[in-house]
Amino acid sequence: MSTTNRDRKVQQRFAAAVAVWVVILLLGLFCVWWGFFGAGTEPSPTPPAPTPTTAGALVPLGAPTTPAQTPGNTPQPQPTTENEGTQATIAPTPSEPATEATEAPTSPPHPPVPPPSEEVFGYGIAADALPLPEYTANQVKSLGLGWIKQQVQWGDFERNPGQMDWSGYDAVIEAANKEGLHVMLSVVGAPMWSRSYIDSNPEGAPPDDLALFADFLGRLVDRYKGRVHAIEIWNEENLDREWDTAEGVNPARYVEMLRLAYQAVKSRDPNIIVISGALSPVGATATDPNNPSRIIYMNDRQYFQEMVNLGFLSYADCVGVHHNGYNIPPHVRWNDPYRDDTAVFRGFWDNPDISWSFRSTLEWYNEAVSGMKPLCVTEFGWASAEGLGGAPPGFEFALDNTLEEQAEYDVEAFQLMREWGFVRLAFLWNLNYANTGPRTPDDPNAPYSLIDYIGAPRPAFFAIQQMEKP
Repeated sequence: MSTTNRDRKVQQRFAAAVAVWVVILLLGLFCVWWGFFGAGTEPSPTPPAPTPTTAGALVPLGAPTTPAQTPGNTPQPQPTTENEGTQATIAPTPSEPATEATEAPTSPPHPPVPPPSEEVFGYGIAADALPLPEYTANQVKSLGLGWIKQQVQWGDFERNPGQMDWSGYDAVIEAANKEGLHVMLSVVGAPMWSRSYIDSNPEGAPPDDLALFADFLGRLVDRYKGRVHAIEIWNEENLDREWDTAEGVNPARYVEMLRLAYQAVKSRDPNIIVISGALSPVGATATDPNNPSRIIYMNDRQYFQEMVNLGFLSYADCVGVHHNGYNIPPHVRWNDPYRDDTAVFRGFWDNPDISWSFRSTLEWYNEAVSGMKPLCVTEFGWASAEGLGGAPPGFEFALDNTLEEQAEYDVEAFQLMREWGFVRLAFLWNLNYANTGPRTPDDPNAPYSLIDYIGAPRPAFFAIQQMEKP
């Protein structure tokens, strides 16, 4: 064989070897691709279907907070333990410093609820949402209400300066936003470290330096900007129960607090509705027996008129008002010839005064501001002691209202306020305090609650749920 033929055969064999090597390489690459991405991979397991719960049944703690529902059956509020339901219980104890969590959430799981329309009447309810935020927000949503009111006990959650435990309120705001609810916070109770006057029975009080309160509100708004829609500046400041200072209740001092608070809130979020602290409709004035110059409670109309004279309307978007209904229907004025010979509590008949009447009280406040600002009724409602084992001392009028009357009056009051046109927001008192409180007949919040001691809805719950809300 010539050298040329030998060379040609060598070249052919080399080419064949290269071809075989390329085929093997391609087969190997294909096997690798098939192993990772091909149809032969094991499919991801399918999540198991949730175990259904009995419609309307109480859900144990730690279980999902939205029970299954059937038509006509609303989810029942779940019971809490005896130590749950009060803000003081949830707050850190003195031996456990408050968690320092001052950084505002940067990317909330749910988008903020848009600011409310000024033309739309706001239906709301006060609730203790701290024990079960998601469940409580779901209950408010199931009632068809657009607003939830949560009280913020500043002193219980900032035990040391600058060490605020926000965790409970973070959960409440997140749950409300998740349900599309507008949020109103009522901020009360300065920390003990911020005040010098502490008597033998310390109660709610402002700080000595009112700028500390404005600073706290600034931090609160910074944290929840766009997610909180209204803030009430204090609560029933015409009572020393809420304004326990050496000088007693003081309208001028409160108006100064309101001015600083308004500036702090509006400079950070101008969309927030600032509500002046609603007064208690006591209709009388009393002084300390041991110190006649110290007023322990003041007639709300006198106190309010002094606020007007001091120019408080420049520091509020809405005028806070309270009324608890007593034992007369919401449409009855204080001087109407209304009779109820079966009533145990006779205040309306024996001592006629505007303060007994829901309607007359709201009409007086509207006239006092000449309609310049709308009213925000941050607490209203009718108490019924039926099924609670008795009425708290001083709340004997709750014995006169049946559960059916409570339901009727609560609904009628909502309807009247919307028709009157001078009420901007209305918050029923209350959703669940009977269930989250001490659960005893001496609890003054329980007779107003739509939920009873064991977490079952009272007739007013269903009446509010079925009420038309145009």
